[in-house]
Amino acid sequence: MDLLDFEVGELYYDEPIKPAAEAAIQQAADHYGQEQAELALLRAYFLEPEHPLVLVALYRYFYYEHRLAEALEVSERVLRLTARRLGFSADWCSLGVADISGLNGASLTLLRFYLLALKGAGYLELRLGRLDAGMVRLQKVVALDDRDRLGTKALIEVALAAIKDTRPHQAVQSE
Repeated sequence: MDLLDFEVGELYYDEPIKPAAEAAIQQAADHYGQEQAELALLRAYFLEPEHPLVLVALYRYFYYEHRLAEALEVSERVLRLTARRLGFSADWCSLGVADISGLNGASLTLLRFYLLALKGAGYLELRLGRLDAGMVRLQKVVALDDRDRLGTKALIEVALAAIKDTRPHQAVQSE
């Protein structure tokens, strides 16, 4: 399956959002680096706890604040919510090529969002020192994105080199 072989439909940031939640996100952007930015994002989250735009804003905030464990929690929420929308199992480990082979159009856009969240979660696991857990997530993305449209193979190569440097006497599995 080619994840770039689709016509762009509605993207996560195109979904209708409550004006108060949108205003809270804008307030967070206006006050980035200040305490009220996080409070504004949390207000947006309470107003729209399942809106992808809110979750992406919250993820980015935690990520850029180097609060990686919290960013990972947001990634996990994105995975659960997007899996539900796509009709997938909540357990990303059980997802296979057969589960995604019939998707098209808007579902492919949502699948890309899902796989990018899984890739991001894998990267966060690596950054948090959970190397094996991170590699498993990244390898799942590669297995589902056989043409590597999301560029996950390069991230795996970098991670493997880093793991080899930290574990010089252990063999590391690549796939």
